[in-house]
Amino acid sequence: MEDVVAWQTRPLEAIYPILYMDALQVKVRDGAHVINKAVHLAIGITLAGNKDVLGIWLGQTEGAKLWLQIVTELKNRGLQDIFIACVDGLKGFPEAIETVFPKTQVQLCIVHMVRHSLNFVGYKQRKEVASDLQKIYRAATRDQATLHLDAFAEKWDAKYPSISQSWRRNWERITPFLAYPPEIRRVIYTTNAIESTNMSLRKIIKNRGSFPTDEAALKLLYLALRNITARWTMPIKDWRAALNRFAIIFEDRMPAF
Repeated sequence: MEDVVAWQTRPLEAIYPILYMDALQVKVRDGAHVINKAVHLAIGITLAGNKDVLGIWLGQTEGAKLWLQIVTELKNRGLQDIFIACVDGLKGFPEAIETVFPKTQVQLCIVHMVRHSLNFVGYKQRKEVASDLQKIYRAATRDQATLHLDAFAEKWDAKYPSISQSWRRNWERITPFLAYPPEIRRVIYTTNAIESTNMSLRKIIKNRGSFPTDEAALKLLYLALRNITARWTMPIKDWRAALNRFAIIFEDRMPAF
């Protein structure tokens, strides 16, 4: 646990252009019962384009209070600025990050939005609905995306009204990436950087079943992450092109080299 605490409290870099946040479930014994707890994971992309796990937090619930605590902890460890935070609709997270890092743009993961939308669709029409949704998030501009969403609603609302309602409800969190060029869109429109990590962690959690204590869960997750991150030796795909764009768009916030 000393290693876990030292790792979890280590100083962070001042700027992570992109931050990915996600959560997964673990089963922990609580007296005579086994309860579900959420493991919250933060992965930052450094200015060099490398992935860095900033920490893991175990909590029974998700919500603004917990996220505020996590984001404040990141700031206290030296993190001064995040350009874009990519999240999977985590409840209370956008409000928490905007409180501590008011300049940060919150972007909902488009892949998760599409997956969630297709849950409502029968197998035969899935491909067609997915194609129509693609027109929305592949649009050249936000105005064009709005027109495609209106067309989608006109075509599908009679059968699947909840899809367009969900996109309209989350529109302000879905569309920020449309203001960026393709180089940046590619690295922010999905939380894949964190998804693959979570997939590896889920396999380990599944094999383990339940944990006797929170401490036991944190120890195993820390050891697993140490093995996973040992393979992270290269910058993420398309990083150089994205960084050049960041240098122009966030010129006043980029460090002088």
